[in-house]
Amino acid sequence: MKLDRGWLWCVLLLSSLAVALVTAEDKELDADVSDDEEMGLDDEELKVLMAEEEDEATVTDENHSETDSKGTASGKSDQAGTDADVSFQVTYKTPVPTGDVYFAETFDDGTLGRWQLSKTVKGDADDDIAKYDGKWAVEQLKENKVPGDKGLVLKSRAKHHAIAAMLNKPFVFQDEPLVIQYEVNFQDGIDCGGAYIKLLSDTGSLNLEQFHDRTPYTIMFGPDKCGEDYKLHLIFRHQNPLNKDMEEKHAKRADVDLKKFYTDKKTHLYTLVLNPDNTYEMFIDQSSVSRGNLLHDVVPPVNPPKEIDDPHDSKPEDWDERAKIPDPEAVKPDAWDEDAPAKIEDPDAMKPEGWLDDEPEFVPDPNADKPEDWDEEMDGEWEAPQIPNPACETAPGCGEWKRPMMNNPNYKGKWKAPLVDNPNYQGVWKPRKIDNPEYFEDLQPFRMTPFKALGLELWSMTSDIYFDNFIITSHKEVADRWASDSWGLKKLVASANEPGIFAQLMMAAEERPWLWVIYILTVGLPLGLAVLFCWPKKSENDYVHKKVDVPQANEEEDEEEEEEEPAAADEEDKAAEATEGAPVAATEEAEEEDGADAGGDILQGSGEEEEEGEEEESKAPERTLEDEPKEGGDVAKESHKQAVRKRRVRKD
Repeated sequence: MKLDRGWLWCVLLLSSLAVALVTAEDKELDADVSDDEEMGLDDEELKVLMAEEEDEATVTDENHSETDSKGTASGKSDQAGTDADVSFQVTYKTPVPTGDVYFAETFDDGTLGRWQLSKTVKGDADDDIAKYDGKWAVEQLKENKVPGDKGLVLKSRAKHHAIAAMLNKPFVFQDEPLVIQYEVNFQDGIDCGGAYIKLLSDTGSLNLEQFHDRTPYTIMFGPDKCGEDYKLHLIFRHQNPLNKDMEEKHAKRADVDLKKFYTDKKTHLYTLVLNPDNTYEMFIDQSSVSRGNLLHDVVPPVNPPKEIDDPHDSKPEDWDERAKIPDPEAVKPDAWDEDAPAKIEDPDAMKPEGWLDDEPEFVPDPNADKPEDWDEEMDGEWEAPQIPNPACETAPGCGEWKRPMMNNPNYKGKWKAPLVDNPNYQGVWKPRKIDNPEYFEDLQPFRMTPFKALGLELWSMTSDIYFDNFIITSHKEVADRWASDSWGLKKLVASANEPGIFAQLMMAAEERPWLWVIYILTVGLPLGLAVLFCWPKKSENDYVHKKVDVPQANEEEDEEEEEEEPAAADEEDKAAEATEGAPVAATEEAEEEDGADAGGDILQGSGEEEEEGEEEESKAPERTLEDEPKEGGDVAKESHKQAVRKRRVRKD
């Protein structure tokens, strides 16, 4: 039995869809593995994943390995109770820098031992908010937490916050790069506020208790947002070698849309790399979002221009900047009529028939009544409100008819002389250039002021901003390894707890109901096409097979009957020809033609006609047997005719 072509296409379509889904899943798995490899995770570190059958996480903190057994046991029990609701559990180990670093902080000890809260006030703020009294805490993440991992959390909203910590040693800009890296999570989103850090300059008089917005800093780096403006700051303060003033230089904006990093409530990794050749690059989640050069890609530029406009130069009074002037030799034509109106009445217009000249367009409302509190002395004489005249509803118009206005073909407007090139044109005047007295050339803006502290000085309208895993080093590899031991685990936990594709589609549709239309079209259209092309249809060949198969079976049976009685049939044919003569022969010829036509109809007609013909043939012998006692002597004659007819039909 052959498979219908439509079903074959359906099977191929479904098979291709299945292969596409499997390929997509494989690519996603490969992407996850490649991300892990980029973070520097080895086989041992990947084993810290997913213990779904375990009831609680095992937390190991190297910083507390030498604490007393009682404290350790109690800490572990508290941790197990705290993390009992974690949907994805891992074995966490406090990261340790693998190379020389200037600063590293994980907050896993749960304290702010090396950090100093500011005790001063903000100078240009109102008294009720000027104090840096915003609260800080060391806590775990609200969502996608890694058991044992903690971070610094900004707890207050609409408050000024300031906190800072000293580096292990000051960073001096010489021949080594500067790499700054830390994590931020806007756990409740962000309305207006920042999460940037300041590297406080080594001025010799730095007091962290007096840390405020005007404390000198060398570099400011990190995310900031207010309204719909999403930024990733890179600001460095450059000293003018002539007057020793400090100027802020802002790097160009990031090359990507930053909105998702502020709204997805995930932990993101921010990295800055400054090189001694003055190049810089900023990363988010280890992907480059901006790169440039401190000499060319900052505003204002580091080096001022060599020449400037002479501030004392002014344009001469006879300087002609007109490139075109009216032709002084042009004369207004005599036929030019400047007084002709732009619009005139249409002389060909005719008043429509039925126009009601005596009916006004609006009439007082006959159903309106004067309000009871109407005071004619204060409000004046009351008049009913005007309504469209009912008599004008069926007429082409009411009131005085006026001809419509049309453009005046003779209107030319005010005449003006055509413009020609100005023979005295001297070009656009510009002041002359002079040497810039403030010019200098600094080809090494990387050589900035050394810094020795890291600070957070922030104002935020949203609370619960999470900071973690600060590191300052001179080697990008050290920062990458640090990220794999810290942020890499957060990323894996967040990926494991992320809802499936269908859940994400439903969540998106709840926020944007119009997506349901796209979903229905996306799903319904392929299903409709699949049903249209895959639904089995009856083929006309089925009827052809029926028409051919039935006569073949009858012919085989008839041939067997002919072989059994050949002699009797020949004798009956001879007797019939002798007794019936010419009329019988003519009758037989007509019957032969009828039989031939019937045979052709059997092959070409519909299935219903064939079945009716078969029923008639099957009933013919029965009628012969029933008529046998009635016809008497004609029985032999009729049986002879039927036998002859059968044989000739079979031969045909």
